[in-house]
Amino acid sequence: MKISELKAGASNVSVQAKVVKKEDPREVVTKFGKRLSVANITLEDDSGTIPMSLWGNDIGKVGVGDTIEVSNAYVSEFRGAPQLSTGRFGKIEVIEKGTGSGDAEEFSGDMEE
Repeated sequence: MKISELKAGASNVSVQAKVVKKEDPREVVTKFGKRLSVANITLEDDSGTIPMSLWGNDIGKVGVGDTIEVSNAYVSEFRGAPQLSTGRFGKIEVIEKGTGSGDAEEFSGDMEE
C-alpha cells in the first residue's frame, strides 16, 4: 500500500517507506503503572508521509534514512490525522539501512537525487 491510501480504521496494513524523521525516545506510564519507552518517527514514500510510534525494542532498530517494511499494522487517528501503529501483532523490518545514526535527527532527501 501507499501512504496516501492509509485511512484511520484500516487494519492488516503493509507499507514500505523511508524514515525521514525520528524524535528522541520518551518514557510514558500506562494506566496500569507500567513504564514504557516510545519514540515518534515520520515515514515517507512517493505518495506522502505518515507519523508512527515505535515502542520498546523497536526504537533502536530503526534510524533516519532507513527503508522499512511495516506489516500487519493498523491506522489510528491521533489529533485528527492518521497514524500508523504496529500494535501487539505488527512487525517492523529494516529493508535497507540508511546513513542516519538512529539518533533523533532530520533527514533531507535532497542528497539522494
